Amino acid sequence: MNTGKVYLVGAGPGDPKLITVRGLECLKVCDVVVYDRLASPRLLQHVKPGTELVYVGKLPDRHTMKQEEINQLLVDLALSGKTVTRLKGGDPTIFGRVGEEAELLYDHGIPFEIVPGITSAIAVPAYAGIPVTHRDHSSSLSIITGHESPDKLDRSIHWDKVTNATGTLIFLMGVAKIGYITEQLIRHGKPPQTPVALVRWGTRVEQQTIVGTLETIEAIVKAANFQPPAVIVVGDVVLQRDKLRWYENKPLFGMRILVTRARAQASELADRIEELGGEPCEFPVIETREPTNAAALETLRMHLEAAESYQWLMFTSVNGVHYFFNFLRRFNIDIRRFHAARIVAVGPKTAEALVDRGLTVEEVPVKFHAESLLETLEGKLKPGEKALLPRGDLARDVLPTELREWGIEPVEIDVYETVLATFQDELALEWIREGGIHMITFTSSSTVTNLLELLRRRGFEDPVKVLDGIPIASIGPITSKTIVEAGLQVTLEAKASTLDSLLEDIIDYNQQRRMQS
Repeated sequence: MNTGKVYLVGAGPGDPKLITVRGLECLKVCDVVVYDRLASPRLLQHVKPGTELVYVGKLPDRHTMKQEEINQLLVDLALSGKTVTRLKGGDPTIFGRVGEEAELLYDHGIPFEIVPGITSAIAVPAYAGIPVTHRDHSSSLSIITGHESPDKLDRSIHWDKVTNATGTLIFLMGVAKIGYITEQLIRHGKPPQTPVALVRWGTRVEQQTIVGTLETIEAIVKAANFQPPAVIVVGDVVLQRDKLRWYENKPLFGMRILVTRARAQASELADRIEELGGEPCEFPVIETREPTNAAALETLRMHLEAAESYQWLMFTSVNGVHYFFNFLRRFNIDIRRFHAARIVAVGPKTAEALVDRGLTVEEVPVKFHAESLLETLEGKLKPGEKALLPRGDLARDVLPTELREWGIEPVEIDVYETVLATFQDELALEWIREGGIHMITFTSSSTVTNLLELLRRRGFEDPVKVLDGIPIASIGPITSKTIVEAGLQVTLEAKASTLDSLLEDIIDYNQQRRMQS
């Protein structure tokens, strides 16, 4: 077997969009990803199907894997012929221990590539509104480790030279030694009034920033019980924060939101949460697929072949539109054969999916569920007419039942099936266990029932108890009913059953939460 290759990739400081183009390329081509909690789980969406994911962070039954074990794991995977991407937080060459990993790979004759990443030393201050250089304040900077014991710090850092060597000093991993660091800087000539900032979990929703001076910052850190990991910035550039704190002013800053939609649909909601300053935690609990039963497919084809016989085409989801057109292509059926049918959609997103395919939608209800669609159509349907309903296998019976009572013949075709999703990231499960989720979004009843089922399968004995206390946002009344029946509480329900409305209500919730904190 041929030896594989290892890419040692810097993932950036936490925000998944800060990874480099080359880093993404390595994720897309590899057979195995070895990652830990310092790399965003959203990056794993970019891997090809079937890629093995190896989490080397802390698990309930195992402490964090030791560095020596990770080094050997990379060797073993590569020697088995696999292409491996080792995803590391920040930049792998800045206190990232990449030298140890690369050296062992070299010793075993394994080809490797080091892919730089954006280091937390510059990115974290930037997200706190602190540029590490500034024309008026600093034209140079130093990056220094603060993780060692005081005696080792004294051996590795020449305080007399470092203290005034550059305008800005950046200490990584130095929260526990903040008192000793400030003491040395003052002793070697830094003015006690020099501004200092500590930024914890920078570029993430947990980001916290505290500001003081060399003589006050230790007391501020202790009073706030400020914990690692954090970047320490020393210098006049800290004064820029008052005007430049752009990230912390975003409307969803501070919220990690669990997105439970199908993976194909989750990205839209996740991207919008991210743009608003929140952190989406994609946890797809459902997947959609074409029916596989031969008899069902033949029945579906037969109903589509009767295109000219329908007076109505009724779409109740974007998925219904997508799979309906897939089957038209599969069975070579021209959409123009439905010329006698008037087209209605249950909501604006469904209507938009139809408009994108060149079709005009005649009716969209005020509220976006089957009951409201029926109210909109009342008086416009004539007994004896025939309506085609391209739906999913779990669609409710409200619409076809009421149509029959009106004398309309509903023809239901299951153009897709909804099944349990097959992959959930370990870090997302860890956040659920440890209370790291600040809100859960449910956009359908199936996302509610499937989330609970998936958590049971992943070892949560009482999923309802685990989720109790996490705020829940519901897309609408039907979903809310399922949430309550499952034993959970609805924190907010979208005023209109759309993603826009859901996000507006979540923003209002977060603003109130931040004012109260």
